[in-house]
Amino acid sequence: MSQNILWYNFIMVENLEKYVAAFAEVLGVDPQSAGGLRRGESKAWDSVGHMGLVARLEDAFGIVMRPDDILDFLDFESGRRILRDGYGIGT
Repeated sequence: MSQNILWYNFIMVENLEKYVAAFAEVLGVDPQSAGGLRRGESKAWDSVGHMGLVARLEDAFGIVMRPDDILDFLDFESGRRILRDGYGIGT
């Protein structure tokens, strides 16, 4: 396996760990259950929790999310897609 592929895989794993940690820390959920979360279906992921999660992800990845992306961030998977497609961050 080439060095580039190993490096890419390392970055992907590290980014996914950061992403899951943001959910766990901000929403107070077990990291193992983060993948099934949807905004509004959890007490913690209300509007205040949503903005806290956005702020945590912005800090973790050194980005500023666009307003449309914040609104479209509806669940765990849509957040991954937004980071990948809008900011070039694979998770």
